[in-house]
Amino acid sequence: MRRTALSEPAAGIPAPAPAAGERGRFWRRLRTRFGPRRAEIVYSARYTFRFTGGLHDPLRGERVLAFLCQEGLLHPSLLLVPDPVSWETLRSAHSDPYLESLHAPGALARVFGLPLSDDETDQLISAQRTMAGGSILAAERALASRGVACNLGGGLHHAHFDRGQGFCIFNDIALAVRRLRRRGFTGRVLVVDLDLHDGDGTRALFAHDPTVHTFSIHNGSWGHDEAVATTSVTLAGEVDDTTLLAALERELPPLFTTFRPDFVIYLAGCDPAADDRLGNWKLTADGLFARDRLVFALARHRRRPLPLLVLFAGGYGDGAWRYSARFLAWILSGGRRFEPPTTETITLDRFRRLARTLERGELGAPQEDDWSLSLEDLGVALGTPRREQRFLGFYTRQGIELALERFGFLARLRQLGFRPVLSLDLGDAGGQTLRIHGDPGRRELLVELRVRRDRRTMPGAELLWIEWLLLQNPRLGFLAGREPLPGQKAPGLGMLREVISMLILICDRLGLDGIAFVPSHFHLAVQAHGPLRFAEPLAEARYRALVATLRSLPLGAASRAVDAGRIRDLATGEPLRWERAPMVLPVTDALKARLSGEAFRSEVERLAATLRYELVDAPVTAGEGAGRQEPVVSQPAGGGPGSR
Repeated sequence: MRRTALSEPAAGIPAPAPAAGERGRFWRRLRTRFGPRRAEIVYSARYTFRFTGGLHDPLRGERVLAFLCQEGLLHPSLLLVPDPVSWETLRSAHSDPYLESLHAPGALARVFGLPLSDDETDQLISAQRTMAGGSILAAERALASRGVACNLGGGLHHAHFDRGQGFCIFNDIALAVRRLRRRGFTGRVLVVDLDLHDGDGTRALFAHDPTVHTFSIHNGSWGHDEAVATTSVTLAGEVDDTTLLAALERELPPLFTTFRPDFVIYLAGCDPAADDRLGNWKLTADGLFARDRLVFALARHRRRPLPLLVLFAGGYGDGAWRYSARFLAWILSGGRRFEPPTTETITLDRFRRLARTLERGELGAPQEDDWSLSLEDLGVALGTPRREQRFLGFYTRQGIELALERFGFLARLRQLGFRPVLSLDLGDAGGQTLRIHGDPGRRELLVELRVRRDRRTMPGAELLWIEWLLLQNPRLGFLAGREPLPGQKAPGLGMLREVISMLILICDRLGLDGIAFVPSHFHLAVQAHGPLRFAEPLAEARYRALVATLRSLPLGAASRAVDAGRIRDLATGEPLRWERAPMVLPVTDALKARLSGEAFRSEVERLAATLRYELVDAPVTAGEGAGRQEPVVSQPAGGGPGSR
């Protein structure tokens, strides 16, 4: 492959803001295709295995790529695609007994904390072998160019010589270093591990190698602290931007003078973020961005820039991709900050692009120039009552199945070991039901969606009303320490955003104004809020007051407290029960303006200022009045809803 000179952000020089709109994207695409590369990007679709625990975002790398391509910072043809690392190569970092044990039933239960099927085990091993191959490829390219290479995966730092743990099967950092050694590289390697968790496996693998210094700042030690070249810093408690950056600026720069690395590997973990689903630190997007730029500057802003390998490492929840995307966009743009869209927006954009490849006739509705008569048409002409044959009057079963295949929804169910079977129930005038079972015998229900068209909830608007939506994995138990949410019988599929995006596409196709549903529990409202909001100002104000009162509790505990009657209205002293009210996701501009206009916002704020609730230790009894129990939490609602 032809190599070009690398260019990158200059030290201390503020870059101009990105050019606006399509004009800016056009010029960036030209520069990307024909200008010097600022970094190599490595990725494979094999990384996207859907882990059934629901904490990992299987589309993390794909979302980053979509954003970079959308902004004109990367062209798909420039992507480097790795092969899975061979079993022989794995022996350079792992023992034969450990590698042989991976073929035994239940081998990964300890690594991932829950039982996995043989099919899931094979797919996880394949995914991490490919990630390891990606880290090796990226390391080779960074060394060859003396530039920057980023693997949109990897950073599997908990894997040891004789075992895996902490979601890590193979230690790709060690595998990459040992590949460079076999290729003749003898220089010093600095591993900068800023994942939330301790880089224990990497430190143990290089414990006796003075040419590899492992640097880790983490929330707690995982053991194996002794090594001939290591810096291990534990920051306990709720670490914020200031705490982490101060520790990093104190500990890391001197290493570049004393250790004098020739190659830098950076694990840019996103799990220190405040919204991470596994983390306990409180870093903001600005804090993580400053952290990433500091490491980059130490490695690259020097008289002789050092080769730099960037790995994704940890990040849990479907918003983790945005932190990685922000950093990579800064690198690829030459030092400009780009703000990634929300996960909902980028998911919907992806589905809308796919939807443009589906014709009306493929989905079910006849083309406008199709004059043929169906059996249904003939039946109506002969006086036979019309029987609904299309979902929402438009989609055939085959059309829905085609769309689900095109969007990759059914493929992801197959990744989980299911053999999905689609069925429709169109006979009930109160709503139509779509079901997906996980086996031909229809014993395992995975998806159940019951919908209808609605003109009553929002006068002047027609909505897609969701009577019922179930997404579950009946084969999976709940992770240790995680209680089911109220009404939950099995863990979810982790595909809610994709389903919502497809429902929005239905609204686009059928000319509907939005989506509506009534959350039966507080936690359902929290999970939906953001893209959806309550249709009435009073319901929205009540929701905000509840969030302000319960924000110190985990979501499950908060929802159970509401159901148990542990919320007291300070104005009346009476127990506050969950009041079911419709929430709406506006799709058309008219409905968006209606639900986000100044009049609606002002009324919500006025009502929220009048509401004060408190959380008490025991259920409140109706009529007992205020002051009978000591509050656990008491806050006004004026602060607005918090993130969870």
